[in-house]
Amino acid sequence: MRTDFTEGKIAPELLKFTVPLVLGNIFQLLYNAADSMVVGRFVGKEALAAVGTSNPLMTLVILFLNGITLGAGILIGTHYGARDYDTLRRQVSTTMLGGLGFTAAISVLFMLLARPLFLLLQVEESVLPMAVSYMRVIFCGLVFTFVYNCLAGVLRALGDSTGPLVFLVISAVLNILGDLLLVAKWRMGIQGAALSTVLCEAISCVLCLLYLQKREPMLRLGKGWLVFDRALFRQTVAYGWTSAMQQATVQLGKIGIQAIVNTMGVTAMAAFTIVNRIDDFAYIPQQNIGHAMTSFMAINRGAGKRDRVREGFRKGMLIEICYGLLIFLACLLLAYPLVSLSTTDPQVTAHGVRYLRLISFMYLLPALTNGIQGFFRGMGDLRITLISSITNMGVRLAAALPLVFLLHMELEALPFSYLAGWIGMLLVEVPLLRRTLTTWQS
Repeated sequence: MRTDFTEGKIAPELLKFTVPLVLGNIFQLLYNAADSMVVGRFVGKEALAAVGTSNPLMTLVILFLNGITLGAGILIGTHYGARDYDTLRRQVSTTMLGGLGFTAAISVLFMLLARPLFLLLQVEESVLPMAVSYMRVIFCGLVFTFVYNCLAGVLRALGDSTGPLVFLVISAVLNILGDLLLVAKWRMGIQGAALSTVLCEAISCVLCLLYLQKREPMLRLGKGWLVFDRALFRQTVAYGWTSAMQQATVQLGKIGIQAIVNTMGVTAMAAFTIVNRIDDFAYIPQQNIGHAMTSFMAINRGAGKRDRVREGFRKGMLIEICYGLLIFLACLLLAYPLVSLSTTDPQVTAHGVRYLRLISFMYLLPALTNGIQGFFRGMGDLRITLISSITNMGVRLAAALPLVFLLHMELEALPFSYLAGWIGMLLVEVPLLRRTLTTWQS
């Protein structure tokens, strides 16, 4: 179902578009969550730590690729709002061809460098072989991840966030069943979890392609899928590179934090992995509200509807703040049962509960920053989102190092470093936001 962002009431349209995005990302997170839960219970805490320490590197690459598709999606949404369908079609084919070449190259590179990268991250010897094996299998299927996310990004840029959700639900359910079969029953260990993930990504990729061909006649490209427009590619790289660097910067900061956690031992690593999974589920809706704001603003900017752009920002920020308050209460009050889902180890549980309760207090700040970033992306100013993200991660790491290594606060230090990062990010974004809104009102 396609949402028409250029007409009608704004808040209901944003929510209608956001809900499938949230559900889709939650089911995508179920891939990794299922791996963690099944591996943690049926293989052991070393395997759980291996999955956890692999995740930041894998997510770095996936977010980099998603940044490229997000940048292309802003251009697609603008072309769609302006009714420039010929350029839109060439934009889609160019993004797909360029992305496939890059994905193939990066997959080979990371498979070859898996072990040196984990050694650089201070991964313990007992965890290292499993982490290398898991990541290599995942990267074999990275091309399916890119194609799905590219096609889903095209659909979202056209106002359709419902279609990709259905395929993610199917593949996520299949992945859970695959984990139980390959890991719990057939005892394939961590390799079974990785294989299940790759197969289900391939299924979602194929289903999304078939859906796109059926529901979007203007994208039945045929030989047009082989069209590569160099001028559009340069523009896509300009948008996509900045967006990809912003996504990658965030993940590089997380990898830095993961490297700090890896010095604390297997118990802390396992607790950190569990809470990161919970944090992903809590944080994703905030990002999706921002992405809905981006699509809304790109389409209306292309259509020349300035009043709807401004009102869309105000309504989007209100939704972000309400969600931030809700997830704060949920994580604070339900910390113990949420952490206990992934482990029966009392030490891991105790570390995880303390950590989750502390970070729950921080969720209102990223609600604000995600809304502001959604606005700037929709306006086509990705430079600001990159600068603010670099500030966030730089301040976060700078605060974490002395708290952990000088004050010996261990996991409990990290939420305070996150708080410092979010404050730094807002100090960059808010003055620029005020200037931009003032310019638009004049």
